[in-house]
Amino acid sequence: MAAAGWYHRDISQVVAEELRAKAGRDGSFLVRDSESVKGAYALCLLFQRHVYTYCILPDDMGLLSVQTIQGIQAKCFRSLPDLIGAYQHPNNGLATPLLHPVHRPRPEEDSDGEDARGWGHTVPCPGAPPSSRTYIPQQLHQRLQEQVHSSPASDFMGFMAEYLTHHVQDLEALCQGHLQLQYLSTTLATACRALHSEIDFTLAGLETLARVFETPVSPRSPAREQGFLSSDPDLEMLLNKISTVNHLLSSLDKKVLKSLQETVTRHNLALPSVAVPPLPAARPLAVQNFEVKVGKSQRAALTVDVESGTVTVTKRGSGSPEEVIPQDKILYLIKYQSVQSKVRLVCARENQKSLSRDFIFPSARKREAFCQLLQLMKIQHSNLDEPEIISVYVGTWNMGSTPPPRSLASWLTSRGLGGTQDETTACIPHDIYVIGTQENSLGDHEWVEFLCASLKTLMDIDYRVVALQCLWSIKIVVLVKPEHQRRISHVHTSSVKTGIANTLGNKGAVGVSFLFNGTSFGFVNSHLASGSQKTHRRNQNYSDILHSLALGDKRLAGFDLTLRFTHLFWFGDLNYRLEMDVQDILTHVVKKEFQALLAVDQLNLEREKNKVFLRFSEGDISFPPTYRYERGTRDTYVWQKSKPTGMRINVPSWCDRILWKSHPETHVVCNSYGCTNDIVTSDHSPVFATFEVGVTSQFVPKEAPGSSPEALACIEWESIEVMLKTTSRSKCYIEFHSYCLEEMQRSRENTFQNCDIPGFLKLGWSSKHLPVV
Repeated sequence: MAAAGWYHRDISQVVAEELRAKAGRDGSFLVRDSESVKGAYALCLLFQRHVYTYCILPDDMGLLSVQTIQGIQAKCFRSLPDLIGAYQHPNNGLATPLLHPVHRPRPEEDSDGEDARGWGHTVPCPGAPPSSRTYIPQQLHQRLQEQVHSSPASDFMGFMAEYLTHHVQDLEALCQGHLQLQYLSTTLATACRALHSEIDFTLAGLETLARVFETPVSPRSPAREQGFLSSDPDLEMLLNKISTVNHLLSSLDKKVLKSLQETVTRHNLALPSVAVPPLPAARPLAVQNFEVKVGKSQRAALTVDVESGTVTVTKRGSGSPEEVIPQDKILYLIKYQSVQSKVRLVCARENQKSLSRDFIFPSARKREAFCQLLQLMKIQHSNLDEPEIISVYVGTWNMGSTPPPRSLASWLTSRGLGGTQDETTACIPHDIYVIGTQENSLGDHEWVEFLCASLKTLMDIDYRVVALQCLWSIKIVVLVKPEHQRRISHVHTSSVKTGIANTLGNKGAVGVSFLFNGTSFGFVNSHLASGSQKTHRRNQNYSDILHSLALGDKRLAGFDLTLRFTHLFWFGDLNYRLEMDVQDILTHVVKKEFQALLAVDQLNLEREKNKVFLRFSEGDISFPPTYRYERGTRDTYVWQKSKPTGMRINVPSWCDRILWKSHPETHVVCNSYGCTNDIVTSDHSPVFATFEVGVTSQFVPKEAPGSSPEALACIEWESIEVMLKTTSRSKCYIEFHSYCLEEMQRSRENTFQNCDIPGFLKLGWSSKHLPVV
């Protein structure tokens, strides 16, 4: 027995997982002692990248057998080598015969300094009494043993047994003031690895089955599908189990943390007092210089000092500045449309009329950077109590179920390809950051802390969390500057599942809405159905989200989601593809002929048909398709993907998009829209967009200045005509809803109607039948 290379005695399940992963061949196997049942063994077998674990149990006579399904006769053996020899032949009930034994590593091969058993030494908390070093693990192990006999997951308990032995490492970290349980996270990730692959395998089969029963012409409504599922107790139980797993994984961290904190208190393991450093002052913006042309040939330099609030004009060859313009003298800027790099600066003069000067920048991007700096300078030195314009950053990234790189600097500062920020304005902090991710494997709070730390490093500002909403691996995080926190109110979050039968959250959307003073904002991050042939399914996903996402003022719940907000931003992995042969796509990408590709972009085609994103806007796309790259590089697209159902073609496409819709005549300008080219952990590139957005005060006086009872402004209608697609002949009325109205206003019934066009009804109201609002 001792000479058998496949027998690893009492190594931990985590070490066994690592050994099998190194083997990597179907039929690789090893045997170890069971960590939960005394006298039993665990047979671990690798097949098709999935680890099968079989329990080998002794009977009352000492004979060994592989645990089988109830009702099936077990084969008994006198010794473990006899059992292994028998199962090296096919058709014995295992996933595959035992072909390749995984041998024990030599003690010196263990890089962590552990012995061959796989158990490391534990490190007690500083100041812990000697008795607590052994008492705490013993007490927890005793609790685990009590659970083993009542739990069917005895093999899974091996992972927990190892954690209870090593949990002192988390306890030590807690004593040092760290609240993240790193070792618990590693143990859970390893324990759930088999579940992860099993879910992938099951989902692939369910997706295939869903495609078989899909009816593109007349899809079943979500309500009917949900009703069908709820009528089947087995499927209902499965969905409840998945929901329970999700809940347990998200809550286990809190339970363990609470238990460890109670242990620290009970055993007098005092936590060290951590001094909280004062918040540093905001990092001052550097003085920026721009080379410009004045007149026909004269060269000059414009120096913008945001902190002092001045713009200095210096002609080339002149040692001293020609003119210093304070910010309060700058009246406005005029951007020329005919010449994208030209701007007119209009300034006030004492005892004179305003003076205007024209400057031509090297590029349109430099002009935009200059205008942004002047706007920031005006806001920073303004005497207004409330801002009138804020900057909003929106980012979306399908992370491909892999951890992010150590730095997200290029993504959060809008640098890379396409319409990017100029280097002079890239590090100007935005007022609001909205980050949407898909296939994000990080824990919710871990991801938020990572984003806040990244922005702290880049901007030297401690951003405040407004909201976090998650649906499985789809997440949205909203962060604001500390000074704006008091301006945020009426925060709402919601999520919608659009996975198989609208019950699985692997696809769907998460959303956040709030008021910034008197301006309503909505943000939706969605992950729609994948596959080149799934255009109709994606359109249906969009419609389901549109009608099911519960955001905004409840009084407006009867209205389309896109009509409830002053500004609505919709982004994510929308998964719309390019309808062109893959080789032709690659040729156009190499030549940067993006317009030819955008002409066959499914999202653009569906928008032109008014099927999705009606009256939304999108920035100019001047960056290459963001999907599907080879991981580790941005030079190669990998357009073939092997799936359990066969080879799948994923043509390079702009799957990751950012769109917006704002009320008419409101101020919103997209200053950048692009993707990174240095973040390569996923097969998607992160996408960013930045916006200059107009906002209003939350205080709307009910009376005009001078205590006049008349309203500040009103709207009088001459007439309204409406065309409805209906065969009804009923009379109708119009409701008027607005934050500016104390209550809803309603018209009288329509004054005329006709049905000259079959299937449509034309309605009209005269001014006498319409309210003044």
